[in-house]
Amino acid sequence: MRRMAIQCHARTMPGSADPTRFLPLRPVELLILTVLGSGDRHGYAIRKQVLESTQGRVSIEAGNLYRYIRSLEDDGLVADAPTRSVDADDRRIYYRLTPLGRRVLGAELERLRALVRHAEAEGLVAPSRA
Repeated sequence: MRRMAIQCHARTMPGSADPTRFLPLRPVELLILTVLGSGDRHGYAIRKQVLESTQGRVSIEAGNLYRYIRSLEDDGLVADAPTRSVDADDRRIYYRLTPLGRRVLGAELERLRALVRHAEAEGLVAPSRA
């Protein structure tokens, strides 16, 4: 139900949608948006980066990855990207964050930061040394 309302809102007002309406993100959605936050990628590169950034703990099968990407596209968070590099494979579809997707990613990361700070304050985890 949440997705249906968000999809309609995102399609009608993609630039002005409140990013907090999309929260919380599913873990795989967060991983995909985080990977795309550093630049345009094709599906295989997204899968590879997720695997690397999670030290092999998260592996997204191709079919599932493209279902997540379609859902993120429907929500207006991800879009097809024109290939820019000369060594880009024209057979691959590249994806990028939309401005709304970047705002949603930032809002989710801030939400998670606040959650970690709360856990630190409650003594549930040791404070980070960053």
